[in-house]
Amino acid sequence: MEFRLTEEQRMLRDMVRDFADRELAPRAQETDEREQMDPEAIRKMAELGLLGMVIPEEYGGLPMDPLSIALALEEIARACGSTGLALEAHTGLGVLPLVRWGTPEQQQRFLPRMAEGKSWGCLALTEPGAGSDLTGIRTTAVQDGEEWVINGTKAWITNASLTDVIIVLLRTDPDAGSKAFSMMLVETDRSGLTIEPHEKKMGLRGAPAHGLTFEDVRVPRSNLLGQRGRGLHQALKVLDTGRVAISALAVGLAQRAYEEARRYALEREAFGRPIAQHQAVQFKLADMATQIHAGRLMLHHAAWLEGQAQHFTQEAAMAKLFTSEMAERVAYEALQIHGGYGYSKEYAVERVYRDVRLMTIGEGTSEILRLVIGRHVLQEP
Repeated sequence: MEFRLTEEQRMLRDMVRDFADRELAPRAQETDEREQMDPEAIRKMAELGLLGMVIPEEYGGLPMDPLSIALALEEIARACGSTGLALEAHTGLGVLPLVRWGTPEQQQRFLPRMAEGKSWGCLALTEPGAGSDLTGIRTTAVQDGEEWVINGTKAWITNASLTDVIIVLLRTDPDAGSKAFSMMLVETDRSGLTIEPHEKKMGLRGAPAHGLTFEDVRVPRSNLLGQRGRGLHQALKVLDTGRVAISALAVGLAQRAYEEARRYALEREAFGRPIAQHQAVQFKLADMATQIHAGRLMLHHAAWLEGQAQHFTQEAAMAKLFTSEMAERVAYEALQIHGGYGYSKEYAVERVYRDVRLMTIGEGTSEILRLVIGRHVLQEP
């Protein structure tokens, strides 16, 4: 079994790390406080090809394998969690469905602008009454001649204010069971669509999340993404990839928390010597480093399976479950090592501690992931 990255993957990781350390990390606190990503950083991300990681070259993208994408997302999140989340939602949720199921006309219309960062990928699944249970979605699309008429609401939709088009999971057949749902493209300038002000969040505040309201929003029949009745299947496939991506964010945030704690432990003195020389602190750092290493291996394995076109639903769920909970533990210990200073916004660990909380919630809560994993292990021979 080969555990080494290829030369190209190492070069990509190092390039993204250098960019993130120079352009994102120094502005991460400002991004959090202003609740807005830096436009210049977005422009440079587009120039580096980071906004086109799943977009074909003919549409201006720079397509990468899943492990390379995971490496890039980890480095971005390590520098700025907000930018990492926005990029993950763009790449894995908003762009990927267009690449997989979009018609050539749909792809030509939207993908070039997404590769350039002029429009961000955006997928609207969650509703006020439907999150973990996607079959509870109530937003409807009713066919009226050559158009669909959409009514309903969505919640917690990342990047909705940064995009030209939102991919929406809708109920197109009221009584068709799992085939009752379809995905549809809804341009943000459509009459009747309201994008609510961004949510005031605990963490990851620079990645905007919005409520959406659809009141008789009309779109042409050609805006259907893929086949009618396949929306739930499409969403679950996208979530597998999204869980690998969230794992990358979790590992990146954990790595940043660990680095901040290690640096502080070497500088801070107590009882006449740096606290890093006290066994209690050394044990914390040892456990943190070990857990990050284990999480990174799980992440890389799940991404590798995806890149080999092998079944990876169980491994993606396992990686996301472990890394998200691991990142919370690491962030907790990092703040603990900082003591009272960790509770101050002057130290990055305070922001990371808030940012990491979403990892066990977004794209499948820990409870849902345990259900997914449990069902798979019970099916094993």
